[in-house]
Amino acid sequence: MKRILIGLIAAAILAAGGWFGFNLYAKHRATAEIEAAFDRIRAGGGKASHGKVAFDVASRTLTIEDIAVAPGDQPQAQIKIAGIKGTGVRLIDETRFSADSIDITGFEVALDQVGPAKLKASYKVPQLTMRDYAGPVHAENAPAGGSLIDMYRFVLDQYARVTASSLTASTLTITFDAGGSAAGSGEISYSGLAVQNLKHGKVDAIKADRAVFTIDVPQPRRPDKLTGDLSNMIVNDFDATAIAAALDPQGTNDDSYHRVYRQISAGPYVLKSAQGMRLDIDAITFDDIAVQPSKFRPAEILALMPADRSVPPTPAQSREMMEKLAGFYEGLRLGKIELGKTAMGTPQGTARIKTIRYQQGELAVEGVDAPSPQGQFKMERFALKSFSAANLMRWAAGLTNPGRAPSPDQMLGLFRVLEGAEIKGVVSPYKNTRQLVTIDTIRLNWGQLVGPIPSKANLVVKMVVPTDPGTPTQMPLTMAGIDKLAIDLDLGAAWMESSSSFALAPATIDLGNLAKAQARVALANVPRDVFTSDPAKAMSEAGQIDTGTIEFSLRDNGAVDLVVGQFARMQNVGRDAARKAIIDSIKAQRERVVAASPDAGAAVDAIASFVETPGQTLALKLTPLGKVPMVQLMGLLNTAPIVALAQFRIEASTGL
Repeated sequence: MKRILIGLIAAAILAAGGWFGFNLYAKHRATAEIEAAFDRIRAGGGKASHGKVAFDVASRTLTIEDIAVAPGDQPQAQIKIAGIKGTGVRLIDETRFSADSIDITGFEVALDQVGPAKLKASYKVPQLTMRDYAGPVHAENAPAGGSLIDMYRFVLDQYARVTASSLTASTLTITFDAGGSAAGSGEISYSGLAVQNLKHGKVDAIKADRAVFTIDVPQPRRPDKLTGDLSNMIVNDFDATAIAAALDPQGTNDDSYHRVYRQISAGPYVLKSAQGMRLDIDAITFDDIAVQPSKFRPAEILALMPADRSVPPTPAQSREMMEKLAGFYEGLRLGKIELGKTAMGTPQGTARIKTIRYQQGELAVEGVDAPSPQGQFKMERFALKSFSAANLMRWAAGLTNPGRAPSPDQMLGLFRVLEGAEIKGVVSPYKNTRQLVTIDTIRLNWGQLVGPIPSKANLVVKMVVPTDPGTPTQMPLTMAGIDKLAIDLDLGAAWMESSSSFALAPATIDLGNLAKAQARVALANVPRDVFTSDPAKAMSEAGQIDTGTIEFSLRDNGAVDLVVGQFARMQNVGRDAARKAIIDSIKAQRERVVAASPDAGAAVDAIASFVETPGQTLALKLTPLGKVPMVQLMGLLNTAPIVALAQFRIEASTGL
């Protein structure tokens, strides 16, 4: 029994010794690995130090205190960590390890004199926790003397090698100072940060409860201070590998789109200025953000940035920059951007907008209700069709030529930026009166460009405008008691290259309380080269154009009585006498007109009948008797209109 007891005591002593020996070995190995990592930083010319290192075998908990790192190739950077505590730490293999959780306290990064702006910045995270972490045992060496893009690629590559079920941080505070430049100085503080399911450079969701910021904005005359508060920030499905593809020098042949974000949302957002401005946005949403590596090339944009920003770029450098930016925007795809209810303070009051949206090339502003010096302005919708930021950049680049006015071709290049515009539901004060301008619809579309000029267009206008007694041309209307003019306009024009024909159709204008006019004009032998910004060349090419059939109708809704009444006042006679005098003057021209064109007599009779009986519709149809060159016809209309009419067979009629 005594021998057994002695044997058990000896076994216990050996086990305890083995345990403590293994514990010391584990601690020694952990310390050695950490020292090796710090040695690599020192070998690169940097500074690296740490305090106490401890490893508990039972809980597999590793702690490191008082870490300070200054990378050798970035002497202006300083990294400090009060402590790192990893629980459940274990080796996966010789190159990777995992931990049930990693807690980092007192994490700080300070950047001093960074970039051309000499920016100073600091990042502070009091507490960061990672759960179910797995990553490399040894961090790769950062590229020595690499560019900013190389550093980004390096960081993204390290990021893609890490997995974690969650990352949380109570706060993240960023301070910056641009040394008096336009960027200003300030502080941004995030709270309630959380990252869910980080794996292979992809993240399911990133959230932040709130972000508040203050920015001091230097201005020559009146410095300003901006304060902002943004809540409920959520990023769904972030993919860092898409950004890495755009930064890869080998990606210039990659024309596919890589989605970076499925959705980013936030709101409400409040922005205030010390000068009294306030902006409130209910919600902000970005959907489906993707990049095309062959065109989305940040490195090329950075390469164009001047080293000395105090020296203004030359016109050639500005154009090159704009062209590069145009390609850059072509490589960025945005499925949708939407700003919810927005309110902005103005000197007259608060302006409100229901929605601002960009989707499928359309930029729309809806539900505007804003004060103006004359009164309240309201608009249901304003939209730009097929808006292209890339084409806008290219158009702006073409205008960059100091000392020289833009050419007509350059100005017409705006047609390539858009394909149309629309305004709906406008109610606006008219001058300083109590009357209102109401717009149901103004819609203008164009396309089928030949060079810089559209060969197809359509304009629709439906609106009501007050008549102005102060405008001489509108005095007959106001004297007749017409205080509003309803306008309904529909104009369409299109050129068909296959048949070299051009048609103005439809061409309708309805002045609701006066008249409705409709026209159709056809042209033949219209050459492609007539669509040019060179007036001399256009006139030369226009010589080939022949006039086709012309149709016109006019429905009287009160215009005849208005003309008769105005004539009666001018001649100081009764309305019946005035009407008879007008009819007599029309008929007096019949003999002279018929002598030049026998068909024209019917037109004169129809016009006289149209004046005699209000409320009729006058219809005219002119069919060319042969080849009628358009340029020749235009000249005759100015000098000898009766001879011009003789070139056509004229059909005329009236009817109720």
